[in-house]
Amino acid sequence: MKKADFICIASVILFFSPFIISDSIFDFYWNFNKEHAYLMTFIKFSILAPFGEMLGLRIKTGKYYTKGFGLLPRAFVWGLLGITIKMAFDIFANGVPSMLISMGLNIPENILLQELSWVKVFTALSIGITLNIFYAPFLMVTHKITDEHIQQTKGSIKGFFSPLKFGEKMINLNWDVQWNFVFKKTIPFFWIPAQSINFLFPDDLRILIAAFYSIILGVLLAIASLKSNDR
Repeated sequence: MKKADFICIASVILFFSPFIISDSIFDFYWNFNKEHAYLMTFIKFSILAPFGEMLGLRIKTGKYYTKGFGLLPRAFVWGLLGITIKMAFDIFANGVPSMLISMGLNIPENILLQELSWVKVFTALSIGITLNIFYAPFLMVTHKITDEHIQQTKGSIKGFFSPLKFGEKMINLNWDVQWNFVFKKTIPFFWIPAQSINFLFPDDLRILIAAFYSIILGVLLAIASLKSNDR
């Protein structure tokens, strides 16, 4: 381990320790999170997801930060993506149980609020599958395109707000890696199980868990980038 790794570990401990040590700080966070769910979603993702990308950068380059990384643009993008994740969670957590009921299945409308059961597990799995089929590809492609835009504009705030040629970047994506690794492997083998488990937890915890998952996403995208460079 390098000196930077010890600094990273120490920084993580210092960041989270007040929430563990102080009940008043934790209670403030918990209440603020309930009253301002979407604002807190933006904050969580703008902090945790770029940290995941820094870990990914460490895997690719051996460094947590390089010139042109664009920490602020990445934090802004992830905050916005986090809001769409929260929206998707609200939509699918309510819509999928209703869909299952309309199919004739005996699913209580408040199944996600009930104690753990096979019916709840089945419902959570159904949510995880539909969420990742209909929403996850949009998230992953959007993130990839904005990520390339940040790199091409050298990580500057001014450059980030320059015109983004979305269609052109869609055409030039490495669809081999995007389809064969990001879609075909990470979605069924990681994201569906992970998000299905997430929906077994109370609503107040799901976005926090999803934000921590975004750290893992940063690592997975780093692996995908290495695969792309090898081709």
